[in-house]
Amino acid sequence: MNWKRTFAIIWSGQLFSTLSSSVVGYAVIFWLSIKTGSAEILALSTIATLLPQLVLGLFTGVYVDRWDRRKTMIYADLFVALNSGILALLFYTTNGELDLIYIYLLLALRSVGSAFHIPAMQASTPLLAPESQLMRIAGINQVIFSLSTIAGPAIAAVFVASMNMTSVLLADVGGAVIAVVSLLLVKIPNPVKDKEAIPHLKREIKEGFHALASNQTIKWLFLYIVLATFFIMPVATMFPLLTLDHFNGDAYKMSLIEIVWGVGMLAGGGIMSLSVMNKANKVKLINYMYVALGLTFAFSGILPPNGYPVFAALTIAGGVAAAIFHGSFTVVMQTSLDPAVMGRAFSIFDTFSMLPAMVGLLLTGYIADTLGITTTFITSGTAIVMIGLLSSITPALKNFTNFKK
Repeated sequence: MNWKRTFAIIWSGQLFSTLSSSVVGYAVIFWLSIKTGSAEILALSTIATLLPQLVLGLFTGVYVDRWDRRKTMIYADLFVALNSGILALLFYTTNGELDLIYIYLLLALRSVGSAFHIPAMQASTPLLAPESQLMRIAGINQVIFSLSTIAGPAIAAVFVASMNMTSVLLADVGGAVIAVVSLLLVKIPNPVKDKEAIPHLKREIKEGFHALASNQTIKWLFLYIVLATFFIMPVATMFPLLTLDHFNGDAYKMSLIEIVWGVGMLAGGGIMSLSVMNKANKVKLINYMYVALGLTFAFSGILPPNGYPVFAALTIAGGVAAAIFHGSFTVVMQTSLDPAVMGRAFSIFDTFSMLPAMVGLLLTGYIADTLGITTTFITSGTAIVMIGLLSSITPALKNFTNFKK
């Protein structure tokens, strides 16, 4: 099958799956924001979503590199669908008055599926398409994600206002089923691997670490991204509360901010899809996007309460920066590492990038109460700008060239 046709089939299914998951994710956030208005509860729900990937990340890559990657994604999608269905049933049987612990638990279980699905998808991409097309593919992936980010909060706001959470959650089940069907229609090659029946976890995890540490570009990018994530996560968690508390917003304005973020990511994905971006230095793009994203956060915190329109414009710019940043880093990983260890490398990266994020999230309630939400935006944005400037003068990153030889 032509690689373009294969990607078209996969992307079609992933669009439905990503959109339905986006709707459910935003619906839960809006529901919790309206019901509790608590930064701490929003942080705990985010931790529940990230913690399984943190715990499992060191191990999932070993199995992703050994298992059939298409089947791994199929089983992961089905597992997510199962847990969304269970959460829908709990909302139905309790009339929406279920204990928050059940929401945290089911969000965590859905994340277990993502802990396998994400590295499997990332590791499959360079096996399906020519290396010179990876930046364009990353751009299209960002477009799909952005479309879901644009439509997700708008649909979620309508659903939360007009439907019960049971119906909203069932949409995620339908999206996962469509994604599974699309994967059943394609064949994804797997890299050559040894024939051991049982993986040697310690040795293979060590191989994944070695793949990251032995490449100077990846090592330094890894360190800076881990540091930046510490400052990004608390800010990302507080976006709904900044809208509600500082800009005197409501559910509509919360959803609008999420939508314009998606518009920015859509624009960023479109920019990445341009052929000229294939030749752009990906590390320089990453450094520029650190600075751009940090400035949007810092200026958002400086705005007065009547500055909501400017906040929305800054959020669009932040979405563009985030899309180019994530797409560029993914391409650097895919073009710099051996496909046989790529699943391990991505899962290890996901785990260690989440460690500081978890610390930041645990401190979210304290930060919001002591520093204030606006000060958090200013401080975190400034720190991210400084990380971008420091990355730009690091020798190993200054000498980067786009493709391995």
